[in-house]
Amino acid sequence: MIREKSAFIAPGLVTFLVLVALELLTVAALVMLIIGRAPAIVIILDVLAVAAVGICFGGFLIVSPNEAQVLQLFGNYTGTVRTPGWWWTNPFTMPRRKVSQRVRNFESSHLKVNDHDGNPIEIAAIVVWRVTDTAEAVFQVDDYENYVKVQTEAAVRNLATSYAYDSHQDDQLSLRTSSDEITGRLRSEVQDRLAKAGIEVIEARLSHLAYAPEIAQAMLRRQQASAVIAARTRIVEGAVGMVEMALEELSKRSVVVLDEERKAAMVSNLLVVLCSEQNTQPVVNTGSLYT
Repeated sequence: MIREKSAFIAPGLVTFLVLVALELLTVAALVMLIIGRAPAIVIILDVLAVAAVGICFGGFLIVSPNEAQVLQLFGNYTGTVRTPGWWWTNPFTMPRRKVSQRVRNFESSHLKVNDHDGNPIEIAAIVVWRVTDTAEAVFQVDDYENYVKVQTEAAVRNLATSYAYDSHQDDQLSLRTSSDEITGRLRSEVQDRLAKAGIEVIEARLSHLAYAPEIAQAMLRRQQASAVIAARTRIVEGAVGMVEMALEELSKRSVVVLDEERKAAMVSNLLVVLCSEQNTQPVVNTGSLYT
């Protein structure tokens, strides 16, 4: 596996001044050799020196902030330049590929998948990422930007099939209610997939979550029914508690002594009053309790 390493560089301004001085000296020497009718071999060597200095001028490169340049020499990776500025390096290091170090966002398209319960849903995610290892990003994958896109969508699909859209139990994780856990799971899975490309996932979260249009109405009715059932359950629990408290207080204070039949009638009446969705109309009994 190829890991990032620092490339050889020299200060650009100093190197430029040295090369200019060498070029002037070699050109002046060439002129003097030609005027002095020096041997041909000496003139050829000086011409080669002029050409060599000229080739060295091709080693300059400029690195912008939050940018790196990956250098290759005859097909071999020689290193990465990360420090911003004007630098000189081996002029034969070609190609020099620029890799952005900036933080970038990727938002997946709305994917239609089946959740853990088999219900079709639409889901999308946003991933905030940046390149941390330029060598892996360039040489380990063909196109690291497209790699981020494909692997993110694959992770989102896998996440959607691992959890239900909505939980049917209080301790069950779901895509809709367990946002923190789902976000953490999504970031971990995307990071595991992108680590081999030298990419760090800074943040990953769901940006869209909904039932597919063909079952949206049915799921809405089911959610409404679940809400009604939960509300009625809470009402019944509260009503039973109030009836129990009323019977205990009546018995404790000896306000009235009820046999089992009258007690059952009282419980029934109280539950009707407490659990009814509409206001009940009281009926005042002016006669005896047992008539």
